[in-house]
Amino acid sequence: MKVSDQAVQQLRILIAQSNMQIGDRLPAERKLCEQLGISRSSLREAIQHLVSTGMLVSKAGSGSFLQQLPDSWSNHQIVEPLSNLIDQDPAYRFDVQEARSILEGGTAWYAAQRATPEDLVNIRQYYEQISYYQSIGDDTQASMADAKFHLAIAEASHNLVLIQMMRSLFDLLKFNVVLGRRKVYTDAHRFDQLRDQHFQVMDAIERRDPDAARNAVCGHIEFVVQQVRLIDEEEARRQRASRLNRI
Repeated sequence: MKVSDQAVQQLRILIAQSNMQIGDRLPAERKLCEQLGISRSSLREAIQHLVSTGMLVSKAGSGSFLQQLPDSWSNHQIVEPLSNLIDQDPAYRFDVQEARSILEGGTAWYAAQRATPEDLVNIRQYYEQISYYQSIGDDTQASMADAKFHLAIAEASHNLVLIQMMRSLFDLLKFNVVLGRRKVYTDAHRFDQLRDQHFQVMDAIERRDPDAARNAVCGHIEFVVQQVRLIDEEEARRQRASRLNRI
């Protein structure tokens, strides 16, 4: 791999790991050179390459800005129909939870080994946001914080492929969380259980215990699956009873 190609790849990875959004400004050249371990000329070549692809835009006197996310980071064409399936097909909803268990079990396992102090601060911040927004009855913001909590764990894994997979499915994850919260979080006792489960995941990562972190996040997802199934069954029984009473 040529030095210039390597610099481009390193810069793309840094942008991905930094969770940059469209419109965000790249750090100063000196800082980027230090982070990437490359010369200023190599960095400028890499930036120019990404400008030519449309990923970055350079503004004279202002710096370089992220203009376009790589296709692999977000795929709304996939997420939107998947979200419709989740809402309409209860069985598919559980398939998503199974997929989450496999993916997030891995990200939690690696996060417990690789999380930086900054990663731990982000995870705890979203954990506290979940409790705060739930306490004031803001379900929309609580759902967003819940999804970001799981995404922050993925980012703490520092595995670029896992991070990209979680980011590409973020809208789907958020939609899945919202549906789960409509059912499970309506009960105060269940909310206490879920809050404790989130804490166990966070605590295991902070204690650097990969197995406990993986088991905690998989147990959390399985708990939600079981509770949603029980609630769905109870709703079905009520509907049958209602129909019988009308006969």
